[in-house]
Amino acid sequence: MLRHFIHYGLHFLVPLLIALLFFKDNRLRVAIILLLGIIIDVDHLWAEPLFDPNRCSIGFHPLHSYWAILVYAALPFFKPTRIIGLALLLHIFADTMDCLLI
Repeated sequence: MLRHFIHYGLHFLVPLLIALLFFKDNRLRVAIILLLGIIIDVDHLWAEPLFDPNRCSIGFHPLHSYWAILVYAALPFFKPTRIIGLALLLHIFADTMDCLLI
């Protein structure tokens, strides 16, 4: 139960807090983009079985692969993709924490 609270808190509460605390001029826009980082979980639909509570997403799903993470890590260095990169890295961080708690 605590594992799920931490995991979903990192997915939903942390992006909102970051938007509220660090992006005061565009907090709503940034909050929406940061929350949309969850969209990379679409790759879970290709997994068999679809849901496994003991599976670590990192390195298993295509959009959670190490190659994809390298791309996500480069995005914050370019102004047009800065917030998107942050969103994707926050998502990967949340999933990494979940993997450590399995």
